[in-house]
Amino acid sequence: MYLKKLLLAIVLIGLIVAAIISYNIYTIMFNPNTAFANNEAYIYIPTNATYNDARDQLQPLLKNIENFDILAKQKKYTTNIKAGKYVIKKGMSNNDIINSIRSNNIPVLLTFNNQERLEDLAGRIAMQIEADSISLIKAMKSPEFLSKHHYTEATALGMYVPNSYEFFWNTSAEQFCERMQRESENFWNPERLQKAGAINMDRDQVLILASIVQKETAKADERPRVAGVYLNRLKVGMPLQADPTVIFAIKKDTDNFDQTIKRVLYKDLEIDSPYNTYKYAGLPPGLIAMPDISSIEAVLNPEKHDYYYFVADVKNFGYHKFAKTLSQHNVNRQEYVRWINQQGVNR
Repeated sequence: MYLKKLLLAIVLIGLIVAAIISYNIYTIMFNPNTAFANNEAYIYIPTNATYNDARDQLQPLLKNIENFDILAKQKKYTTNIKAGKYVIKKGMSNNDIINSIRSNNIPVLLTFNNQERLEDLAGRIAMQIEADSISLIKAMKSPEFLSKHHYTEATALGMYVPNSYEFFWNTSAEQFCERMQRESENFWNPERLQKAGAINMDRDQVLILASIVQKETAKADERPRVAGVYLNRLKVGMPLQADPTVIFAIKKDTDNFDQTIKRVLYKDLEIDSPYNTYKYAGLPPGLIAMPDISSIEAVLNPEKHDYYYFVADVKNFGYHKFAKTLSQHNVNRQEYVRWINQQGVNR
């Protein structure tokens, strides 16, 4: 009788212990373990991160990091860290969290436009993905990469078509450049290449002229007309005489792209630079800015007209007055000069 009671007691104790263990395991695995008030929190795990790197980001978000450690070790997450951006939702259990950060790398929406140089673009991209600006500019200017895709440093900015793109946060600099090259190839479809040929230009020439149009007017609806003026000048061998190219030449010559130049002076027109389209005929050797799609389309689909001149319209700010003859242009220009002098703009 005594032996039976002892065995029963042992069984009961075993069941209780098993129940406690099972309860603890269930708690560790399936009980909510988040400690933040928002509906979601994000962590960014860098390439080659260790478990401690991931743990440091997780600790402020969890109620009990020790319980998480136990399950992470059990599920072998501690030795299988994956780089990327991951979401943790309020109320998630440790099991849910590990499943999420092990296999649910979330894309980021990467956006860029209006960059003046590759260096500026690299800085903009580095704010949105893991790759830093140094590695990005190195990849962008890689002689092997540029040669492979038929670009030079002067024309490479045109490869990056301004838009929004989905990337994984842990994208490397080289992966970013290769992806953007593919996007550029998709953009330059047979129809656009045919339109470029119709105006006797190749891809790079279109992009260079589009960069000038981009800087010349902020009004998208005016860009086809501005593009038409420059194409008219090119056809008859006139210099482009585009002020934005002179401004770019000054910035490049002084290696100061942070300066603001609102007015081009007569002395500026003497700067000896291939980007000075007052001094050198034809297109400059490279882009002076990143053209957006509307500027590229303006060059590919220019307005057909007989205008050869234009100047800022002081009565319709943002737009320009266009002229077919130099005499009419001089009248328009004098109006602009009087106005800008009244504003006291000397530079």
